[in-house]
Amino acid sequence: MSTTDADLSRLVSHALRHQPWLYELELDDEGWVPIDQLIEAIREQGGVWASVDRTALQNMLATATKRRHEIDGDRIRAIYGHSIPGRIRRRPATPPSRLFHGTAPDSWSAIRSEGLIPMGRQFVHLSIDRETAVSVGRRKSADPIVLSVDSVAAAAAGVTFYEGNEVVWLADQVPAEFVAVAD
Repeated sequence: MSTTDADLSRLVSHALRHQPWLYELELDDEGWVPIDQLIEAIREQGGVWASVDRTALQNMLATATKRRHEIDGDRIRAIYGHSIPGRIRRRPATPPSRLFHGTAPDSWSAIRSEGLIPMGRQFVHLSIDRETAVSVGRRKSADPIVLSVDSVAAAAAGVTFYEGNEVVWLADQVPAEFVAVAD
């Protein structure tokens, strides 16, 4: 039996986003961990994971449909999606003028009153286009709604945005006044 790049990506995401302590990994304040430590932790899972190496990680990154992880020299991190305790430090950035968020229709009532909040994650995840927002929203509903975020007005009011990757932006939270159902 062998593993796929998608399988490896799920395991790496679990280790770097959600439960690094299960793999005896210690993330720094920006979420980085030495690649050699991650490889050792993966190999300790045994079975198909025993042969994972740096090349396997690089292939996983090269074939990914979404950029969820990044390598910088001898370290690797998950770019976004963290649910770990503590806060991953991000650098503020200027977002596009409009961002989108896909979700289940029954969530709109709460969002309309409370705004977008990160729920079990460290940040609210936003998309640069409707298509990505629909794709994300389908994880929660077969017929998701797409919300539009006026990121210029939100940023002017003090909301901090962070670039996740080419299509994902992050925010600590987005007040309801800057969120509407997309046209």
